[in-house]
Amino acid sequence: MIKCHYQNKSKAMVNAMESIFDQWDLWQNLLDMLEKQFGDRCEFVLHDLTKDYNHTIVDIRNGYITGRKIGDCGSNIGLEVLKGTVANGNKYNYITHTRDGKIFRSSTLFLRDNSGAVIGSFCINLDITPTVKFEEYLKNYNQYGIKPESEQGSEEIFVNDVNQLFDYICQEAQRNIGKNVDDMTREDKMAFIRYLDNKGAFLINRSSEKTWEYLKISKFTFYNYLDTVRSNKG
Repeated sequence: MIKCHYQNKSKAMVNAMESIFDQWDLWQNLLDMLEKQFGDRCEFVLHDLTKDYNHTIVDIRNGYITGRKIGDCGSNIGLEVLKGTVANGNKYNYITHTRDGKIFRSSTLFLRDNSGAVIGSFCINLDITPTVKFEEYLKNYNQYGIKPESEQGSEEIFVNDVNQLFDYICQEAQRNIGKNVDDMTREDKMAFIRYLDNKGAFLINRSSEKTWEYLKISKFTFYNYLDTVRSNKG
């Protein structure tokens, strides 16, 4: 009977959450506990995804690990979930390689309100760079059971503002196409726009204007391409 009452109460608390601030004391206690439990090699991040994407971080512990602080933006994974490209978005115990050579074991949990809309996310990034290097040292030292380097995991980008995030997505789009902007055909430019749209890039403020300037096309042409891409005619 007690167990049933506790479960019903917990379910009611979750269903009542329309904002992550509804359970702010709980989040603070949880973050305090995790920070003390796992020490300074593990980053914990709480995002409010109802805010401007350039300022989603409302709490972060050990932010030096990714160089972020309260008031900074979310990562590319959050953009894809908000865009709807990824249906669920929750990912547990995945490997991330950062641009500065760090290796993380990460988990991301998206928080939803009673209607199912995404309102936030809770992320964990455990820096395993030193232990991976030590593991490699031991493999080389022992020369026992050496295996080829494993495939890299999902690449998540940690930046301080959305302009850096947008630049990265543009670089990835151009890398996929394999051409400089001056050499791109109409189809290439639509493929570029499709990539950005799928990644949620157009949720970033002024991203449309930056895109048509980047592709050296007119505003009219950009929106024509975007409409074509979204209607699956391109």
